[in-house]
Amino acid sequence: MTEREFSISPEGEEFPIPTAADAEAEFKRLEALAAEKRAEGKEIVVVVGVGFVGAVMAAVVADSTGEDGKPGKFVIGMQRPSTRSYWKIPLLNRGVSPVKAEDPEVDEIIGRCVKEKGTLVATYTYDALKLADVVVVDVQCDYLKKDLGACRTGSTDMIALEAAIATIAEKIEPHALVLIETTVAPGTTEQVAYPIMKKAFEKRGFDSEPLLAHSYERVMPGRDYVASIRDFWRVCSGVNAEARKRVEKFLHEVLNTKEFPLTVMDRPIESETAKIVENSFRATILAFLDEWSLFAERNGVDLKKVVEAVKVRPTHSNMIFPGPGIGGYCLPKDGGLGVWANRHILGWEDDIFKITPLAIDINDTRALHVGNLVRDGLRNMGRAIAAAEILLLGASYREDVGDTRYSGSELVVRRLTEMGADMRVHDPYVEHWWEFKAQDTYPSKAQFFHRQEKLSQLEIEKDIQTAFAGADAVIFAVRHEQYLALEPDEVVAMVGKPCLIVDCFCMLDDAQIRRYFELGCEVKGMGRGHIQRIKNAVRSGRERR
Repeated sequence: MTEREFSISPEGEEFPIPTAADAEAEFKRLEALAAEKRAEGKEIVVVVGVGFVGAVMAAVVADSTGEDGKPGKFVIGMQRPSTRSYWKIPLLNRGVSPVKAEDPEVDEIIGRCVKEKGTLVATYTYDALKLADVVVVDVQCDYLKKDLGACRTGSTDMIALEAAIATIAEKIEPHALVLIETTVAPGTTEQVAYPIMKKAFEKRGFDSEPLLAHSYERVMPGRDYVASIRDFWRVCSGVNAEARKRVEKFLHEVLNTKEFPLTVMDRPIESETAKIVENSFRATILAFLDEWSLFAERNGVDLKKVVEAVKVRPTHSNMIFPGPGIGGYCLPKDGGLGVWANRHILGWEDDIFKITPLAIDINDTRALHVGNLVRDGLRNMGRAIAAAEILLLGASYREDVGDTRYSGSELVVRRLTEMGADMRVHDPYVEHWWEFKAQDTYPSKAQFFHRQEKLSQLEIEKDIQTAFAGADAVIFAVRHEQYLALEPDEVVAMVGKPCLIVDCFCMLDDAQIRRYFELGCEVKGMGRGHIQRIKNAVRSGRERR
């Protein structure tokens, strides 16, 4: 007799993995619900994958209403019953979001659709696809990097997406629209997904064309999470005229396209390419400032003031200081999907990409420079980095969110650990840092560094005073509101002694930098080359006294 497996939620609650008998009963439940909702005039929508995008997209669709003000969709969120992710299903069926977000509307919209409107349920059985009028695919398609700072050696991981498309094609009725919402390598919808579906349809005796479409999301975790899906511009396309017509109709019905009009492309490869170009452009702007950040540090320039001066010009208003690398699920990898697709899907042998992969490589390794700043700063204080107690403020990839995917802070922790430091971390938005806690199975960068074993025990310190106490160095890594409000006297009081302060994100103004020096601290900063002038001024003032 095999031992029953469990899926454990981030809060530690255990959920037994369903059996085959459970799945049979589950489908009967869904079948009855779908029949009831279809009799009410509702369309049945199955969202495959209820992660960062899928869970909220499912709720947005379930919360939508027709011109009569009544719900027009019944949504089934589907997640495969693996030990890693099955826990999302029972939580969703309680009306609890599996995605932790700073946007209060995430919990509200999911709770409302499950508990009050009855327009959202969740399941683990793929047989739910048999009931669908529309299938929205939010299955991960990752870009796996073999080497740190060498984008070209990576490859697209399409295994889960291809398997999902194959299962969908084997289950759905021929009238069902399949909408790929995942960010994919250009050419995927037409040259990978469509042939899979076409062959499955032929095998099942269907002579109709699959209704396959692509429309990428522009989800932005944070305080406008729901709005970034519902109230934002969308690009869409279909493999044929009917698919294009159907996806337009569906998106008009579930999103706020009156205020944020759809852009309809002729072919899916254009929609797919738009997402890759959109994010590659952003990544390139951020990478561009890396070399100027180093220039500023070496030549007494404050890049913060330079950027602010340049941004006055309207054509340059989108210039952003990159901080300790860029993160989130899209920008660090999307350009790689395009570079890879050019050869492996579209069949071109020549190497036309220069800027896109270089930008990824620069952004992927920018955080390593923080280790140099910490080493040099501690040396100036007569301390060694080995066994130093170092506090990192901010684990997430951007301000005021709890999303740690591809965070530059991960590399900071790994590099400093490799250099012998003892790390502690504080982040008011992060409960568990899975890139460390489950680093043997979770996507992380552990393989690129030495001496990483103990980091599986790294915990997020929730009490900020405890986090600060006795630290030899404090790294301001993320512009969380709580950290921007910290004043030098307060920080030194919590630490209990002068320490090294490292500003990775232009968080300190000149008065704060000066005060840290007056309190006996050392200060370093990415792109803050003028710090030495402030230090010299404080030192000369002491000498005059």
